[in-house]
Amino acid sequence: MSNKTGMTRLLEIAGEKRGLMIVSGLLCSLSAVCMLVPYASVFFILKELLEHAAFPASADGEKMIRWGIIALIGFATGLITTYAGGMIAHIAAFRILYGLRVKLADHIGKLPLGWLNGKSTGAIKKTLEQNVEKTETFIAHHLPDLVHAAVTMMLMFVVMFTLNVWLALACILPIIVGFTVQIALISGSTTRENLKQCHDSLERMNASAVQYVRGMPAVKVFGQTVHSFRQFYQDMIRYRDYGVKLTNQFQTGTLIFKVMLGSIAAFILPVGVFLLSRDPGGVAFASVLLFFLVMAPSISTPMFKIMFLAETLRDIHEGVQRVDRILSEGQVPEPERSRQPTSFDVSFDHVYFSYGKDLGNNDALTDISFTARQGEVTALVGPSGAGKSTVANLVPRFWNVNSGEIRIGDVDIREIATSDLMNTVAFVFQESFLFYDTVYNNIAIGRPDASTEDVYAAAKAAQCQAFIGNLPLGYDTLIGEGGVYLSGGEEQRISVARAILKNAPVLMLDEATAFADPENEHEMQLALKALMKNKTVIVIAHRLSTIRDAEQILVMESGRIVERGRHETLISANGLYGRMWRSYSQAAQWHMGKEEVEDEHERAKQHYGG
Repeated sequence: MSNKTGMTRLLEIAGEKRGLMIVSGLLCSLSAVCMLVPYASVFFILKELLEHAAFPASADGEKMIRWGIIALIGFATGLITTYAGGMIAHIAAFRILYGLRVKLADHIGKLPLGWLNGKSTGAIKKTLEQNVEKTETFIAHHLPDLVHAAVTMMLMFVVMFTLNVWLALACILPIIVGFTVQIALISGSTTRENLKQCHDSLERMNASAVQYVRGMPAVKVFGQTVHSFRQFYQDMIRYRDYGVKLTNQFQTGTLIFKVMLGSIAAFILPVGVFLLSRDPGGVAFASVLLFFLVMAPSISTPMFKIMFLAETLRDIHEGVQRVDRILSEGQVPEPERSRQPTSFDVSFDHVYFSYGKDLGNNDALTDISFTARQGEVTALVGPSGAGKSTVANLVPRFWNVNSGEIRIGDVDIREIATSDLMNTVAFVFQESFLFYDTVYNNIAIGRPDASTEDVYAAAKAAQCQAFIGNLPLGYDTLIGEGGVYLSGGEEQRISVARAILKNAPVLMLDEATAFADPENEHEMQLALKALMKNKTVIVIAHRLSTIRDAEQILVMESGRIVERGRHETLISANGLYGRMWRSYSQAAQWHMGKEEVEDEHERAKQHYGG
């Protein structure tokens, strides 16, 4: 990761398309030269007229027409080269933009899940969209403007100092004053802190907005508004306050800068009048003075461009920092050479794991050891927070263990490349995630190179065929925005179809029938049995009835395995599993009807005396 920051770092990013940027810079430089040709033409025409002020008819008309044509050609060439340079800069910018977003997305995909869990969706979304977008704005717009302005200023100052030093100094004085004020504001620690707080508040507002939209059902059910959704409302107010504060801070400096640039002619005129008074008959100096007065407006144009660039530097610096902050996060280490397991037993050997940096009492898992054998079902049960999901998430190496090791076959998973490990392990989560895409593509993600027949077969095995047939476009129906929304059970069956299609030797199931209705649960169980055949299966079980036939049940509590064995053995041991089974059985027999409500009401009246 580069140690450069701000515009230097952004130029380094732009250097990834160095050839396009050089061509764009050359065209913008040529454009700057051509755009000055009309001003030079005006100077020579004025000079010709002044030299023949006494007898205008004696002025060289052909010469003035020639300079007029040159001015027109220069202006036209300047427009063409400006357009060409801008187009090439846009091509480079969008290619860099694409590459940077792909690079960020790829990097985020290789980060530990702990990093993602510690970041808000809104903050990551802002970096991927708004902060990265600053790169396109800078490269496509500000960088060509910067080159154009720099070349223009250099040429103009060279010409001005060649014509008259005192008038040139009069031009430079207001520019120096204006830029001094701007630089003092931009480089101040207070500005940097306020800008950081403004960006932070924008990230918090984006995160709250995502939460507000996702929680809209609850907002409506309880009759709330954005004002009563306190976090979102407070974040909006905070962003507004920081935005106003930052604007107020730059108000005076920006005003001074604009006044100074707009007053260049006011600085030139007294100096010019004073010098002209010393030589009233100096026609040559009079033409030079007129040239400076004509050029004064053209000086302010590139200066304003540089000012706008200076204003964006604040956002660029903060945005690049946030992009680099993600790119600097350490990925899950990859082995130099990936080893391939020849068998697919999953073994935990004295595994300790903590989500935080400190070990000890903060351990999520403590001394976990077991073997889930190929062709068998190993079930993880226990109260909420016992560590079941943590065990499941460590197998595909979403995090690295603090100590101990996890093996597939005889290979430590840290010696298996991530791509190979992902091909070895399939997941069916309790809460499924579907992309805004077609039903077909949502299933095919399990194995992108699968044939159409394989996708259809996987959907049929997962009992998806019936509801897919009722969709408007069948497998081509879009899911989500702009399409249809599926029920929880239907989404889960799509996830099962993905896993069937992937056909990985190690299968992780997080209560895969949680959302299935009674009518389809039997078919889902049959599909899962076919899916689990000859595989190493680890099941996180919430409904204990679904794992009665498991070859091994691991009972977890507070990050430890406190019991292990088959269903009958654990029931007879009368431990934690036995108590959980009795509670589950009683809950399964509970129901509410009219008679139960009336009996409960009568008992309450007797207890409280009427």
